[in-house]
Amino acid sequence: MTAQTAGAAPTFHSTHSAPARGTSHRIPFTAAVVTAQDDGSYKITWKAPGVKRVAVHANGRVVATGGSTGSVMVRGLPATADRQWFDLVPDKGDKLHLADRLVKLDGMDNFRDVGGYRTADGRWVKMGVVYRSGALNNLTAADLAKLKRLGISVDYDLRMTSERTAGPDRLPRGVRYVVANVTGDSAGTGLPTTVASAEQLMTDGEKSMVSSATAKDAYSQVFGGIGADADGVLYHCSAGKDRTGWASAALLTALGVPRETVYTDYLASNTYRAASNAAALAAMAPAQAAVYKPLLDVRPEYLDAGFQEVKDAYGSFASYEKKALGLDAKDINKLKSQLLMN
Repeated sequence: MTAQTAGAAPTFHSTHSAPARGTSHRIPFTAAVVTAQDDGSYKITWKAPGVKRVAVHANGRVVATGGSTGSVMVRGLPATADRQWFDLVPDKGDKLHLADRLVKLDGMDNFRDVGGYRTADGRWVKMGVVYRSGALNNLTAADLAKLKRLGISVDYDLRMTSERTAGPDRLPRGVRYVVANVTGDSAGTGLPTTVASAEQLMTDGEKSMVSSATAKDAYSQVFGGIGADADGVLYHCSAGKDRTGWASAALLTALGVPRETVYTDYLASNTYRAASNAAALAAMAPAQAAVYKPLLDVRPEYLDAGFQEVKDAYGSFASYEKKALGLDAKDINKLKSQLLMN
């Protein structure tokens, strides 16, 4: 599954306004997504109200056409590309440059693009700029070569010391490695023994990603780095779903992406990690698996806890940006200028 875009108005998002724009160069798409199929084909869907014709370009040629609403299957493209990119070109307004959000790697099942989402004010988060993933210690030589070609330039490791020691990142030569430990290295409380305590552990953990001193320091470092130079940024934790999930939720919210879309992106880890999660649970006794499953999942109530902590501790997301992440209006506008199209 590729997380769907959404154009609904947000219920809780950054209050920074976008600069006024003319309509002649505005991206007219209200939704668009590229989904790679198992047989090597691609499903491309879009909505572009007011547009009469959309041409889909790939590898320098038109591979499909449609009207203001379209759903096409594209087959027969070369299988050698690291990522197959498409340009959705409307008869008026600016084009969209999209690929499937998932980047397939042999040693990692949740490496994906942060971009490809529409903001509430009609702009789009650029793809091919910022990436998110789980641990990188099992990457193959082919994976490293792919990351090199993707242009990864800096890797923010959100894991604690014990995780980094047990599974150090494998990175292409020349990638800058930055430790941004979200949780710190204090001793934990041990594994939960009931389903309820497992769920509570996850919601408490989400809150700590908002308010703890180590989390604020870590995310400030990541967001500051993206603001300084967004091109080729990667951030990750162990599974790429919790610490990484909040990083993406906060970044997309700061960029003005609607809350509904932020949740869709967050919950996509359940799909991308479905096989590995199922294998882990199958190796456990049923009672143990029942307790462990909440730790493997991402759930709406977990992310709810993070956003509620923002409200309780800071009052608004803009206040969280400033007080916890050290980002003022000028910093947010710089992020938007680097990461948004139109």
